[in-house]
Amino acid sequence: MTHAALTPDTAGTLEVPGARLYYEVRGSGPLVVLVGAPMGADAFAPLAGLLAGDHTVLTTDPRGAGRSEVDDREQDSTPEIRAGDLSRLIAHLDAGPAAVLGSSGGAVTGLALVEAHPEQVGVLVAHEPPLIELLDDAGRQRTLTDEIVAAHRAGDRTGAWRRFMAQAGIELPEPVFQQMFGEHRDPAQLADDDFWFGHELRPTTRWRPDLDVLRSSRTRVVIGIGEDSKEELCDRTSRALATALGLDPVLFPGGHIGFADDPAAFAPRLREVLGGA
Repeated sequence: MTHAALTPDTAGTLEVPGARLYYEVRGSGPLVVLVGAPMGADAFAPLAGLLAGDHTVLTTDPRGAGRSEVDDREQDSTPEIRAGDLSRLIAHLDAGPAAVLGSSGGAVTGLALVEAHPEQVGVLVAHEPPLIELLDDAGRQRTLTDEIVAAHRAGDRTGAWRRFMAQAGIELPEPVFQQMFGEHRDPAQLADDDFWFGHELRPTTRWRPDLDVLRSSRTRVVIGIGEDSKEELCDRTSRALATALGLDPVLFPGGHIGFADDPAAFAPRLREVLGGA
């Protein structure tokens, strides 16, 4: 990947109710939106560079994270609010309908966008949405999430991330874990943690999709799962959603963040899925 591929053609800020959304645009052609939560634009930059040769690629920092500032950091970031943000970004570019890849919490945002604004989304790839309310053990998962939030609120930042990864079923080598979630991180990263654990985690994982609306939507919905995510929490939630919608899940290279770990492997599969009937 060259440095040029990581550099956006345009970077800007869009004023929306209660926030200023940082966004980046690369390439030209049909619009593809890459969105996460809490992951922001930087995590998607390598994949965006690979798609920009024949697509207009929009990436953004979700409100309250990275460079997207909010007026009130005590307000929860719900999927509906973030879907409204995406809708305004797509309208701002005047380039829809879009193909949307939403990963993790961004997949939940994408589902909420399809429910509210199906005319703006031609196809949604919802990659591993963490919708715990669809699980048979939803009560236990809510308790685990509450314990994560309580640990963070008590000041145990690293412990909160350990609990989070344990609930997710994702194991990381200790040096990698410390690099990603250790106490050495800069104040901006710690502020993002505060917003995620305090105001985004529970509203995202406890969101209940309107299955009837999604089943009847004009938008083609694809439920994506990482090939390496077997038996992880988001593998379970994704399969539960696919079953509820009467869909077969689609496998993608890698695990929960395969798009970031190996974008060169992820991009061809994404192109194949976006081009499907």
